[in-house]
Amino acid sequence: MSDSKLDPRLDELWVRRAEISSSDSAARAVVTEAVDALDAGEARVAWPDPATGEIAVDQRAKQAIMLAFRLLPMARSQAGDFHYHDRVPLKTRLDGVRVVPGAIARWGCYLGPGVVLMPSFVNIGAYVDAGTMVDTWATVGSCAQIGRNVHLSGGVGIGGVLEPPNAVPVVVEDDAFIGSRSMVVDGARVRTGAKLGAGTILTATTHVIDVSTGQELSRGEAPPWSVCVSGTRVRSFPGGDFGMPCVLVLRRLAEGAEHDRLALNEILRDHGVSG
Repeated sequence: MSDSKLDPRLDELWVRRAEISSSDSAARAVVTEAVDALDAGEARVAWPDPATGEIAVDQRAKQAIMLAFRLLPMARSQAGDFHYHDRVPLKTRLDGVRVVPGAIARWGCYLGPGVVLMPSFVNIGAYVDAGTMVDTWATVGSCAQIGRNVHLSGGVGIGGVLEPPNAVPVVVEDDAFIGSRSMVVDGARVRTGAKLGAGTILTATTHVIDVSTGQELSRGEAPPWSVCVSGTRVRSFPGGDFGMPCVLVLRRLAEGAEHDRLALNEILRDHGVSG
């Protein structure tokens, strides 16, 4: 884990994790420092490798989070009239972030300047970059990586993953739009500028098909600067022909095109869906 910015002592703590407890103050200090670094955005769980384009995962960061669950004692906390009892406190570092009442962000997630949290939930280890909107009842799961100027619409579910430590989390890249009630889970990836229509389901194994050519694209990835929706394709089985879920690429957009909600809705309405 040469790319990790976190204390290498975490490796040794992970090896003997079954032996340590909340009474080990030295171990707790190492883990707290690591999660603080995630909270501040000084370290992160995963990022696109600039050389290969693949997602690099810092296993040490995930190990720090899981060790926190073991080492931190249960504690009571309060926000207004709401009382909590947990090992992970609420996030307090909110520089330049707008947090609407009802939003919950846990310590150990990073929120960039200009992020807006409507009543929503952001879990530990998540990274939400500058200018992103997390709309009402949207969820950003543990370790999910969300880029700049992304819109996560109402009720969107971005899946989280902690174990195994080398598992790739969901990555939503810059300028993406995720339509209402869509689900992006299981290490799926939404590339730069991609737009998902309402109710789109994207997993790491989802078949992705370009409707203009019939070509099957990389599984589990919404292509950059594309408009995508959930669809079905017919597969034959011994018991008959059935529609199996897939994601359909309806349109390719000009690279760098600014998000235009009205234009997106027009594209989707032409195909009987909405944003």
